[in-house]
Amino acid sequence: MFSRTRTSRTSFRANLKNLTLTLRRTYWQPFENITGTLQTLVGLSFSGAIGLTFLLLGCALEQYGVYWPMFVLIFYVLSPIPTFISRRLSDDSDSSSNACRELAYFLTTGIVVSAFGLPIVLARINTIQWGACGLVMTGNAVIFLTILGFFVVFGGGDDFSWEQW
Repeated sequence: MFSRTRTSRTSFRANLKNLTLTLRRTYWQPFENITGTLQTLVGLSFSGAIGLTFLLLGCALEQYGVYWPMFVLIFYVLSPIPTFISRRLSDDSDSSSNACRELAYFLTTGIVVSAFGLPIVLARINTIQWGACGLVMTGNAVIFLTILGFFVVFGGGDDFSWEQW
């Protein structure tokens, strides 16, 4: 009697294990890539929130209290636009560099440098304090690294690319 119970327990465990593997393959496997994508989106949004927090701290702290550095938000919006346009217009069949993509990189670099230069110019003419300039530049670094991370993660031609937007 003891061996019969033990045999039924092992067969029950084996059946349960097979059922678990079947359910995992059937229902969970299609969502594995979505789960990674969702984690990436959450991470990118969290880093973007940290960057905006630094920007707002540089503007809203009581000892600073000047909101001129908020104009870097314009650069955050403008920076991905040349790359969006160049990837839409250029062919990916040519593996060497093309003029459209190089122009987009040049314009994006100009926008990013301008976003870092604006707080320095504002601090040099004493419109903002140097501490606010440091916070805004930290926020710039975090935001632009977040934008770069977005292009690195979603820049491919897979199902979850930004090209579908």
